[in-house]
Amino acid sequence: MTEPKAVKSEHTRTLIVETALRLFRERGYEATTMRGIAKEAGVSVGNAYYYFGSKEELIQAYYDQLQEEHNAACRAVLDRERDFAPRLLGVLKARIDTMVPYHAFAGKFFKFAAEPTSPLNPFSAESGPSRKGAIAIYREVVDGSNLKIDSDFREELPELLWLYSMGIVLYWVHDSSPGCRKTYLLVDRTVPLVKRMVSMSRLPGFRSVTRDLVGVIRDVRA
Repeated sequence: MTEPKAVKSEHTRTLIVETALRLFRERGYEATTMRGIAKEAGVSVGNAYYYFGSKEELIQAYYDQLQEEHNAACRAVLDRERDFAPRLLGVLKARIDTMVPYHAFAGKFFKFAAEPTSPLNPFSAESGPSRKGAIAIYREVVDGSNLKIDSDFREELPELLWLYSMGIVLYWVHDSSPGCRKTYLLVDRTVPLVKRMVSMSRLPGFRSVTRDLVGVIRDVRA
């Protein structure tokens, strides 16, 4: 039976992405060309460009794939837990779990992703969809918890948690410990501190500080 066109198209797209990621790991991001990716994948250069206009688009596909894997890995803890700290801890550990297989690759292209003008930058317009998807997970962490905090702070907290997770990712890129053990330790040790600081936002002496923080976030975003 002939393979349906849509299935064949998705298979080709997946093959190109997987081939690109392998070559990025083996040869480095800069040395890998679209022509080389097409040759290794067994497709024409024109076909490769049909699915992806550039290497940067392939990395965006990697971001999207990683985001989907993270979403799936989070389901168990988000469906089970209601306390804020276990929800956050589970989501962050799931993030590391899904990234670990790509650890060597991440180190090789990090210098390109760190460039402010690069479309690979997590703050770039091109990375917008994956960034919004990541923030949505932390919104679910907050909204599905029994956390009681000021409504304005609750609205901004998911993005703050995403920024916190980006700090974890940066540490993970440079973590040379076996199995990224130190990154897991960093998560274990910092999540209780985050829970404590978030909970303290309700105390009378900290409410004005929290309001100022929310104001800074909104002013900078504007």
